[in-house]
Amino acid sequence: MSDSPSVGAFAIVPNNDLQAAIPFWERLGLVRTGVDHQYIIMTGWGCEVHLIQAGHGPWRVPAENNPFGVYLRTPDVDAIAARVDDLIIRPGGILRHREWGLYEFAVAGPDGLLVRIGWPSSLIGQK
Repeated sequence: MSDSPSVGAFAIVPNNDLQAAIPFWERLGLVRTGVDHQYIIMTGWGCEVHLIQAGHGPWRVPAENNPFGVYLRTPDVDAIAARVDDLIIRPGGILRHREWGLYEFAVAGPDGLLVRIGWPSSLIGQK
C-alpha cells in the first residue's frame, strides 16, 4: 500500500472464487498491493478495488443477475478498452460518449460483476 493514502471511496467486491478474480483485475492494469487469503487490495490509476472471498447468505454472489457493480474513473479509458476489447459487453457496453457526460465502456467481470470504466467526456484529451 502507498505511504500516502488517497482520500476517496473504494468498492469492496465479493467474489465466489477470490483467487480466480485476480487475473481479471490485473488485465485491467491493477496490481496487488494488499494480500490476505480472504481479502486482496488491487490498485491502479489512483483507484483501489478491494476483493473479498464471498461467504454465505447476502454476501454470496448469485449465479445469475449479479447485483454488484464497480465504476472506475481514469483518463486511460482508450488504452484499457483496447486491452480488454474481447470482454466488452456488446452492443450496449462499447466505448463511446454517453448522454450523461462520460466517455466509457462496460465489461463483465468475475461472477458477472458489471465493471464500467470511464472519464468525463469534457476532459478527454486532457491529462
